Amino acid sequence: MTQRKRYALVGTGARAGMYVHAIAATYKDVSELVAFCDQSGTRMGWYNLRLQNEYGLDAVPAYPAAQFDQMITETRPDTVIVATVDATHHLYIARAMELGCDVITEKPMTTDLPKLKAIFDAIERTGRSLRVTFNYRYAPAYTQFRQLVMEGKVGRPLSVDFSWLLDTSHGADYFRRWHREKHNSGGLLVHKATHHFDLVNWWIDAYPTEVFALGNLSFYGRENANSRGEVYSYSRYTGVSEAVNDPFALQLTSQEALKGLYLDAEAETGYIRDRNVFGEPITIEDTMAVTARYNNGVILSYCLVAYSPWEGLRVAITGTRGRIEMDIEESVTHLLGDGQAAASKGPFKQARMRVFPMFGQGYELDVPMGDGGHGGADPVMLEQIFSPQPPADPYHRAASHIDGAASVLVGIAANQAMQTGRLVRIEEFFPLPELMGR
Repeated sequence: MTQRKRYALVGTGARAGMYVHAIAATYKDVSELVAFCDQSGTRMGWYNLRLQNEYGLDAVPAYPAAQFDQMITETRPDTVIVATVDATHHLYIARAMELGCDVITEKPMTTDLPKLKAIFDAIERTGRSLRVTFNYRYAPAYTQFRQLVMEGKVGRPLSVDFSWLLDTSHGADYFRRWHREKHNSGGLLVHKATHHFDLVNWWIDAYPTEVFALGNLSFYGRENANSRGEVYSYSRYTGVSEAVNDPFALQLTSQEALKGLYLDAEAETGYIRDRNVFGEPITIEDTMAVTARYNNGVILSYCLVAYSPWEGLRVAITGTRGRIEMDIEESVTHLLGDGQAAASKGPFKQARMRVFPMFGQGYELDVPMGDGGHGGADPVMLEQIFSPQPPADPYHRAASHIDGAASVLVGIAANQAMQTGRLVRIEEFFPLPELMGR
């Protein structure tokens, strides 16, 4: 009988549910959850009730964040899964490695240069491994886009044009949560766009070297609301009668998980999950444009808007032999961080993928879709992570700490460029030979 691999989970917000289900159900024969660690006993208790009531398992030990070391010593995990607030990832990654564990971390790997360097130092000191869960790589549509590049449909890539639109449900949610303060999340160019920059890096098989960016808080926040003649008397939504007809309102009583993980934990943590998106403080941007150059000469033009009437992406890669395009309008909900498709719908409302040979007739391809969270990506990624013998992956979707760094470095450099108004050369502040020599 195969010995089960032992996992401890630090950070038990909504995103943790994907890992709990994978370990407790899908891969229970080869995986074992041995502990939770979090600032909130309420949240850990909520997941322990799920283990007992939904999966028929015993509750696991629940450790306050200050007892992280004790958790490792007493429960002896092989791997620690980090799903905490972005700005604290480096603390748990480095300490878990120092205590002899490998690590799986949620994206983004971290939020700024000192924390990135702390992670790399820990890997060098300990020799432990770090895997970053870039689930978008595993979505069938984005994998097919990668396959088209690998097949040479564009020849040598020269230009990437990429726009991502967040709608007034998903996009607004970043302005209700801890993400709205840049010291927590690094802003959307780190927290959210790490997915998108990673896709570009992976699609064109290159890493960024130069970055310039512009950004504003143009829609959300009190000042922007006031300039439109909108005045809000409430700082949050749940239980506020004036917010009942507010289209941006989120009621934490509307879903069991929102209530159990956040509303019920407020007295313990002080964290308000449903802050008014037109309140204060908000220190991140909602409108961003980035230009980047890659070590293979590719030029990227990227924009991110967080208040669109529809959600999705438009991306094109043009090269020496042609051009490929993908347009997707999503139909998923992201309120619990799982990217699940709306009931009775697939992950996409509309999807189109086209190939244009340089001197030939263009043609359209069917866009593949999958079942499960994030457009069918999550089940494929979880199989690669938790299965003892995952299927061979010709697309090389597993993301290392190098890949994690390559994606956040674009966002970190973009933040610096927005602050200084100057082009940022990544090799000048993170001179990593493996990164620059790809």
